[in-house]
Amino acid sequence: MPAVMAGLEIARTDDFAACLALRMQVFVAEQGVPAELENDHEDAGARHLLARLDGRPVGTARVMQDGTTGKIGRVCVLAELRGTGLGLALMQAAMAELRDMGGMTRVVLGAQTSALPFYGRLGFRPFGEEFDSVGIAHVMMERTL
Repeated sequence: MPAVMAGLEIARTDDFAACLALRMQVFVAEQGVPAELENDHEDAGARHLLARLDGRPVGTARVMQDGTTGKIGRVCVLAELRGTGLGLALMQAAMAELRDMGGMTRVVLGAQTSALPFYGRLGFRPFGEEFDSVGIAHVMMERTL
């Protein structure tokens, strides 16, 4: 996958500690998610992607499979790199990872309502009712894979 910026690498990782550290910074420190809720039971069965810029962890996402549906979650990018194309590259890498896993025709995610325009630009469409997750309004979104 071509990098959106020099020195950017996005790849599957076993370095869960680096992924969790990013999630703690973005979701817990910035957004007020309770720390005990950030590392959930789905982490153990998920594939984790880590974005590194010149070797420094700067973004992460996790992907999972449920039959013919893929799920992308825990997408986060450090504040100083939002708006640079990193989030787009991370999502493209997550969808490529799901395609590589095989057998999926659809991908879903629970989007914070503030991120609906971002995911909409990636072809995701909302479905269902708005819901609260860890005190933050979310909407389910989907697209074909």
